[in-house]
Amino acid sequence: MKRLKNDIKAIFERDPAAKSLLEVILCYPGLHAIIFHRLAHALHRRGLVLVPRVISQIARLLTGVEIHPGAKIGDGVFIDHGMGIVIGETAEVGDNVTMYQGVTLGGTGKEKGKRHPTVGDNVVLGTGARVLGPIVIGDYAKIGAGSVVLNNVPAHTTVVGVPGRVVIYDGERIPSVDLNHEDLPDPVAEMLHCLQNQIDDLRFQQEKCIKEGKAK
Repeated sequence: MKRLKNDIKAIFERDPAAKSLLEVILCYPGLHAIIFHRLAHALHRRGLVLVPRVISQIARLLTGVEIHPGAKIGDGVFIDHGMGIVIGETAEVGDNVTMYQGVTLGGTGKEKGKRHPTVGDNVVLGTGARVLGPIVIGDYAKIGAGSVVLNNVPAHTTVVGVPGRVVIYDGERIPSVDLNHEDLPDPVAEMLHCLQNQIDDLRFQQEKCIKEGKAK
């Protein structure tokens, strides 16, 4: 019950659309998916295989969220809308993590053992983010919408793009969960912008030289 209270509290803290306890309990498929997973995971830890998988598939049909019974999910995890989310068998998700629709915590092959990501505490995974392989996403990291992450992500950083590129914010600690996963910097676009400015400067210098008769 304590874990359930934390999950419900997370919804009220991070979703301004949540108006009442009854609404959250009845109308939030992300919460339903977490509840189903808690049951399936408990049975999975007791050595059962088929029953937990059946429960996870029922949850998938009802909520659109597929979480393997073997995955470890922390407290206060908020799955917003949730449709299309996939969390693999050896994935580990920390506390106070926020996931938007279409997130995948998946593997990259047929290897055995640990093959899915480990997500730290207070991480935000934007819409359509793909985090693949046995990598580690550090605490307070933010994964931008549509990003594909294949390498470890340090804590307190933001990742954007395909493949994901890390943008470090001077090592400043993020004091709370920042849910902005849309208005993120694009290092490739910034680089292209700088190159364009240099080209414009060179063109200006060339035209100036031509006018002064120093070049043909």
